[in-house]
Amino acid sequence: MRNHSEITLLGQALLVGLFTGIIVGIFRLGIEKMTAFWLKLFHLAHNNAWWLAIIACGLVLVGMIAGYFVKQYPHVGGSGIPEVKLQLQGSLTLQWVPILWRKLIGGSLVISTGLFLGPEGPSLQLGATIGQGVGEGCSQTKTNARVLIATGAASGLAAAFGAPLSGALFVLEEVFHNFSKRVWLNALAGAMVADFVVSNLFGQHAALALSYNHTFPILLYWHLVFLGIILGLLGYLYKAGLFSCKKLYAKITFLPNWLYGVIPLALLIPIAYCWPLITGPGNRLILSLPKMITKTGWSMVGLLLFFYLVRIIFSIVSYDSGLPSGIFLPILTMGALIGAIYGLTMAQLHLLPQKLVINLIIFAMAGYFAAIIRAPFTAVILITEMVGSLLHLMPLAVVSFVALLVDELLGGMPIYDSLAQAMLGKKNSTQVTGQRDQLTIPVYENSDLVDRKIVDIKWPQYTLVKIIHRGGRDLIPNGQTKINNGDSLILEVDAGQRGQVYEKIKQLQAVEYDG
Repeated sequence: MRNHSEITLLGQALLVGLFTGIIVGIFRLGIEKMTAFWLKLFHLAHNNAWWLAIIACGLVLVGMIAGYFVKQYPHVGGSGIPEVKLQLQGSLTLQWVPILWRKLIGGSLVISTGLFLGPEGPSLQLGATIGQGVGEGCSQTKTNARVLIATGAASGLAAAFGAPLSGALFVLEEVFHNFSKRVWLNALAGAMVADFVVSNLFGQHAALALSYNHTFPILLYWHLVFLGIILGLLGYLYKAGLFSCKKLYAKITFLPNWLYGVIPLALLIPIAYCWPLITGPGNRLILSLPKMITKTGWSMVGLLLFFYLVRIIFSIVSYDSGLPSGIFLPILTMGALIGAIYGLTMAQLHLLPQKLVINLIIFAMAGYFAAIIRAPFTAVILITEMVGSLLHLMPLAVVSFVALLVDELLGGMPIYDSLAQAMLGKKNSTQVTGQRDQLTIPVYENSDLVDRKIVDIKWPQYTLVKIIHRGGRDLIPNGQTKINNGDSLILEVDAGQRGQVYEKIKQLQAVEYDG
């Protein structure tokens, strides 16, 4: 009976992947076509300045439409990843239909304009809403419904990047912080189906096909350490800037908050007019770097540094406006620029062969992602899938680890956890519904629960240890049952208290649940 239930859930996960691939494929296609339209308008403006007036009117209209969607349903704004995290924790309940179509239309309009924003977060949320819709349509239990939401999230990210392994891994590493077999199986299945659908729409190719065939010598690994330190510092500063700019937006009184997006759209006009290459999520800029780094001289270092400063400032201004958008690809772009700047500088000082600068560009994308998102495994696999090369896993891992360590020492937090907490604020539900729900808690070696009897632990209110999964068997515990390292605890909780129980369990054993 249990096997039949699992097979049914897997079939629904495949369905989620199919629908997500179609929707995200439409999303990507819409962005691609409209991006070409906006670039053509800016090109025409170089021959006739009156086109700038038309562009300005069009951008204001985009800001008003997307802003109105956010005004109607605030959780349409931003990347959507914090919302998905809170949904899976049980701290947030959303309606999937209002988000789906508003995110699809609003995200397409905004991202295509050339703002330094990406489609990956919105794609993840689109997938999660589809997972929620399939779960509700199939009348799934709350636990299985969350598995389908997670599957949709993985499928959305896989479809956005063409990276199914990274999509599934990100959900486990960043959303669940635990490698749940059940979630992993369904998430990977959905992600593969979504990637298959999108590959047939757009063709099968690496998203960032950068060619680097030279092995990075062991004797030069000290560059990876220094680069990792720089990435960790700059990643920490980026997160600080992201939250500081939110405070600046809050002080604006001449515009209602749902029209904040008009500000970055207005600032976009001179940037797109003068430097169209650096606009958008950043994939065009990344793919142009191999040609740019063949040029020698400090002038190229200065130009890339200018591009980085514009990208980091305008990325923060764009994202904090609240428009539907993501920061995955913009983060990778800034990482690539940092790698290029560092590599060219070292080449100018004759401390690094110029042919290895391309290696540092790729390594830096993973390191910057690891420092900001705090998902090093995803960083390594994501860059590997996007670039399409398995040759340099060790350097990717070294840079990611050092960057993550620096951010950790500085007291940095995972950006999406911080955004989720800021969003949630004091809205934790305290309502007791009387309806049952459950949490699955993995018990790790360093957990405070290890070697303690159930009766000796101060469990959160409205919490019952229902089952202990140990060594492939399910045990019915009692108060004298001792918890072992490697156990999985199935907790029965009140549905209205699930979010609070989740937070208290985190404090109790300093790990997070797997859904």
